[in-house]
Amino acid sequence: MNPAHLPPKALATGLILATLGAIAFSGKAIIVKLAYRHGVDAVTLIMYRMLFALPIFAVMAWWASRGKSPLTRHDGWGVLGLGFTGYYLASFLDFAGLAYISASLERLILYLNPTLVLLLGLVLYKRHISRRQALGMAISYCGVMLVFGHEIKLEGADAALGAVLVFLSAVSYAVYLSFSGELVQRLGSLRLVGLATSVACVLCIAQFVVLRPLSAALVAPEVIWLSVLNATLCTAAPVLMVMMAVERIGAGMAAQTGMVGPMSTILMGVLLLDEPFTAWVAAGTVLVVAGIFVFTSRPRQLA
Repeated sequence: MNPAHLPPKALATGLILATLGAIAFSGKAIIVKLAYRHGVDAVTLIMYRMLFALPIFAVMAWWASRGKSPLTRHDGWGVLGLGFTGYYLASFLDFAGLAYISASLERLILYLNPTLVLLLGLVLYKRHISRRQALGMAISYCGVMLVFGHEIKLEGADAALGAVLVFLSAVSYAVYLSFSGELVQRLGSLRLVGLATSVACVLCIAQFVVLRPLSAALVAPEVIWLSVLNATLCTAAPVLMVMMAVERIGAGMAAQTGMVGPMSTILMGVLLLDEPFTAWVAAGTVLVVAGIFVFTSRPRQLA
């Protein structure tokens, strides 16, 4: 989709929706870190997030399924698999990792997701990686390692554990993206997201029932309100906003606009969590964002 051919109103609306969606997504890490201050663990916290998000995604799945053909057995297994990898496992690993690392480092690691999708494409489908993409990946990973190296000096082995968990979260979501193409074409993006996230919500709730006594659900009131905010403002709302933005300006421009995500996470981390903003964090962020920009941009063709 060429931005020059878009109506000004559609372009402006799409950019606003993409920006707000990226900022809302980035707020998730801040809310999780705030909730951890009240003594809750990852299993309980993600249960509450998904418990409050389940009705929203169930309604989304129902709305998108109206007048459509029922799921085949193959589609049903596909939805279960994608719900497990893309939203349950990725979310749980991310929440667990955030207990050990800063919100800034978490966002930078997750921002590597496009490079992981490309690497999976190379392994699974033998897809070619261009020199531009390889250069962008190298720049981005240097940026993450710069921030990680600084943080591990401060936090020690805990930072290493947290970074590994969040990186595995990014890998899990990349698996979801790599295998979702066929189902997206058959079911539609809104229906697939609604169904897959509903599956993940049920899995997170079941995980809590199996691993924790019911008394563990008695948490501080602040955890409840933060979970409601996480489920609505930082989960359901940005999903809808990004999808609406893609409809107006295309996936490429929406992804480029999403580069505000790491910066907004760092800013909120400084203001709300008192996380330090050092030259290491600044340099690493610049490298990651610049690398992803190089990675996702297309070379200009001479007229």
